[in-house]
Amino acid sequence: MKLLLPLCVMLLLAGPAERKRENPIEHLPQNIEVLTHFGERADISPDNQRIAFMDKSFGDAMLIDLKTRVITCLSCNVPGAAFLRVMHLVTGDYILIGPDHFEDIYTSRTRDNELWFLSKEPGSKPVKLGQKMSEGAAISKKSLKIAFSQLPAEAADLAPDSSRLMIADLDLSGSVPKLINQKSVYQSKDHNCVLEAQDFYDNDTKMIFTCYEPPHGASVMGIDLQTGQVTNFSKMPGTYNEPEGIFPDGLYTTVEADRQCESLGGERGSGNIDIWKLRLDGTGKDFVRVTHFNDYVGGKASNPVVSTDGRFMAFQAARAGDPAGVGYGILIYWFSGAVTKDATR
Repeated sequence: MKLLLPLCVMLLLAGPAERKRENPIEHLPQNIEVLTHFGERADISPDNQRIAFMDKSFGDAMLIDLKTRVITCLSCNVPGAAFLRVMHLVTGDYILIGPDHFEDIYTSRTRDNELWFLSKEPGSKPVKLGQKMSEGAAISKKSLKIAFSQLPAEAADLAPDSSRLMIADLDLSGSVPKLINQKSVYQSKDHNCVLEAQDFYDNDTKMIFTCYEPPHGASVMGIDLQTGQVTNFSKMPGTYNEPEGIFPDGLYTTVEADRQCESLGGERGSGNIDIWKLRLDGTGKDFVRVTHFNDYVGGKASNPVVSTDGRFMAFQAARAGDPAGVGYGILIYWFSGAVTKDATR
């Protein structure tokens, strides 16, 4: 009499699957198209007509029109620009993140990292908002609300190893833009959970954020900004799950995750990642894989963002051995099927 082993046991007995030694860009499914052959950290405009992105880490902010595919530079009139991120405001203006000059990778990503406002008017130059912050920010696509995280390097009143999430409103009523109504909404008291703001949802009443956990883990977290209630949505300790992009219904988020390492092997953490879709139901069980770049040796897909109509996602091709955020081109993933160059379909 034969015994039928469960599939997971059979996979363990067989060992991990072997990654392919090819270029994932040459094996894209029909619903993925290459938008640019350079760049990183894409951000989709609220009207889904344009994508802003960085040409490189500590570089210039770029903009591509999804209809014409014309690329323009948003910050090339700034000598020695060293920005890390560019994000759209609901007004059509931009938020830039980065230091005023490059010193070294660590210092320029932490102690000197700050928020800038860039007007959409041609020829405008970035204006400092006078706010130091850590890593990325959550920018509302419906209002001028901003959220960001701080570490002791950016806030002298924070205790060592702690971090906190801040929210504020951007005031554009005067001659100089400024942040108002700043307040702390959540704080981690130690290094076991380092915070990073990610995305607002549910009409800006809730926010997704990342809790980075030593040594190489991360969890998808959410906070109700009205009640202060915090929820762990991924519930997978010891694995890497970083939310990057929210669906307009607020029911799902895209996640940089290392879950495929269960079958492919390799070191877990932010290196061997692909993009997954997680249902925000609090169970941590409804994960669906979206990209398969990590099926290839040295490949990964990262930094996804979802359009405000939920029809497509922008993300970047990346390499497993590079620092987080480094990318080699922007791609579009159409949730509705085959590739199209008409972003208004």
